[in-house]
Amino acid sequence: MHVRTVHEVSGLTGVSIRTLQYYDRIGLLHPARRTEAGYRLYDDTALERLQQILLLRDLEFKLQDIKTMLENPSFDRMQALDDQIALLEMRKQHTESLIALAREIRAKGGLIMDFSAFDTKKMEEYKAQAKARWGQTREYREFEEKDQGRTPEDNRALGEDMMAVFASFGRLRDKDPGCAEAQALVRQLQDFITAHYYACTDQILLSLGEMYASGGEFTQNIDRAGGEGTGEFVRRAIRHCCRGV
Repeated sequence: MHVRTVHEVSGLTGVSIRTLQYYDRIGLLHPARRTEAGYRLYDDTALERLQQILLLRDLEFKLQDIKTMLENPSFDRMQALDDQIALLEMRKQHTESLIALAREIRAKGGLIMDFSAFDTKKMEEYKAQAKARWGQTREYREFEEKDQGRTPEDNRALGEDMMAVFASFGRLRDKDPGCAEAQALVRQLQDFITAHYYACTDQILLSLGEMYASGGEFTQNIDRAGGEGTGEFVRRAIRHCCRGV
């Protein structure tokens, strides 16, 4: 199977190298493999996934939602394409209606009492339905079941318990992420998520690790609990545990 470098993929798709690196970091699009020097290589399967990501991005879905959809074992790519075509047709019709309205205003030189061209309710409703079809993972359903009946105080206590695990990671962040203490904490974190949220497989844990170190609120909270650099340390410890790297 033909493989392409990150530079070749960037040139072919118009997606910047930095964006491809970010997609890898958050677990949205991993390269097929890496060279001995660590350079990313993408095969046709990775490019097919990238194409699906770009379609969903163009329809203004958030990256985390896209990741959830594509990781859903029951994700039906053909059904998703049918939905995407329908959404693109709606957007095309919406754009054409706006163009027609603008031309009419230009031709008449004044206000046209017709605001229907701005109505996107139907498109947003269809988009929400599609997202629900694609994004209802087994893990999400399990989370909903376990969360049912928990009080805000219960959830706050769980959050504090998880932050305590990250604080323990923080105390080790100057050590090798592959050390026995760090690896024990990785399994403790995995068991905690499984017990209180959803079955946390190694693959899910890897994706969470990438998210913990991707910046933003997650990383800030983890670094606040364990000290600066804790999110990145957790990511490396999880990678060592689940990938052996």
